[in-house]
Amino acid sequence: MFPGRRRIKRRYFFGCRTYAKYSEYGTLFGFFGIRISLHKNSLADILSEKEVMRVNFGKINTPDGTRDSLFSECTDRRRIRGALMSLFASRSYCEVMTPGFEFYDLFVRAEDPIPQESMFKLVDRSGRLLVMRPDCTAPIARVVATHLKDAVYPVRLCYDQAVFRSEAEHRGATCEIAQCGIELIGADGLRGDIEAVAMAADALAAAEAPDFYIELGHVDYFGGLADELNLGRERTEELRHCIESKNFALLDGLLKDYSGPAARALRRLPYLFGGEETLDEAEALAVGERAHFAVKRLRDIYNEISPGKRGGRLRFDLGLVQHLGYYSGLVFRGYCTGAGSAVLAGGRYDGLLSDFGCELLSIGFAVYADTLAACLPSRALPGTDTLIYYDDGCLDSAVELLSTLPPGTAELSTFTELGPTLALARRKAADRVLHVSKGGISEVYVNE
Repeated sequence: MFPGRRRIKRRYFFGCRTYAKYSEYGTLFGFFGIRISLHKNSLADILSEKEVMRVNFGKINTPDGTRDSLFSECTDRRRIRGALMSLFASRSYCEVMTPGFEFYDLFVRAEDPIPQESMFKLVDRSGRLLVMRPDCTAPIARVVATHLKDAVYPVRLCYDQAVFRSEAEHRGATCEIAQCGIELIGADGLRGDIEAVAMAADALAAAEAPDFYIELGHVDYFGGLADELNLGRERTEELRHCIESKNFALLDGLLKDYSGPAARALRRLPYLFGGEETLDEAEALAVGERAHFAVKRLRDIYNEISPGKRGGRLRFDLGLVQHLGYYSGLVFRGYCTGAGSAVLAGGRYDGLLSDFGCELLSIGFAVYADTLAACLPSRALPGTDTLIYYDDGCLDSAVELLSTLPPGTAELSTFTELGPTLALARRKAADRVLHVSKGGISEVYVNE
């Protein structure tokens, strides 16, 4: 210790221990690295400052973009995620788990569409930049490149993990996002697209999403039209943003110097959404091989799926032009009643694995489990109607009895006497108390 500096061990904040170092300059270092300049010298001043800290930290809230989930909400979300993972397993998708932290360079290498300012960053003890997992697809691509090089493809993988993204405060979005999804690795062409879309529809059906539908688009439609106009990368990105945001006025302004069939199709692109008739109009407007291929691929997917039970769930939106540098073909989104945004998102990203040294074509999607759960009617948990009071030496019998009753309807008494157990039963509005003794089980009526 240096002269004039003393070390004090205190107990603050609900019993959490922190070590406070006071110097002659009156600077306090402690409690998760918070630095507070005191500019005080006397012990009385230090104590008064501690009282201020207690007031400021008296209300312990969650960080912005996070929230607590309680009781039936937890049960609802676990049910949805369980239904999804059971479906994936039934289709031979094998579960993988990746670390909650990844190197930042992984997402730069993968050209991940998540903006870097939306990533939670931290530095490890060696000074390397890490991020909390903002996306599941890039880490799974790393898994494939490092652990599954010799696998027989296609490989079907699934996951149930949270991703972490820092959104702007005014958007009100959560920063911790529960995702359940699939990755179909090494699946080429039309059949891979069909399987992914069918799985997406089945996933929302398994999760009991109300009145859901799947919108299909293709990045080559917009990309092909932009190629016909010889637009530069910057102007193409401006047009893409206008179409994605449905900014019709700005779109007209950007295209005012262009004419011809491709320009007319681009002006119409934000309006190209709806049922099968949308493909007819898109085909009539298409210019160039890429745009025509996009329409044909969407029609082929629809023709395969529409005769079955999923056909009524498909729609089209040629204005789905998100993240052109990431997706390479089919893109799709899932929506349902009660959700203000997509509850499912996916697409084909054939170039992603090549960034990791694997020339494998891939497609996948993720279901936003928490967003979907918020759309469903909550299922109330059963109330406690039975308390089980047991004598000394009868714990095993009491637990065995508890396991035979409907989950959530009974609980063990924590009292060693019957009287307090009856009083607790009255407060909980329970109907009965079961008394377990060495002589057997007897029922005690609460109101007697």
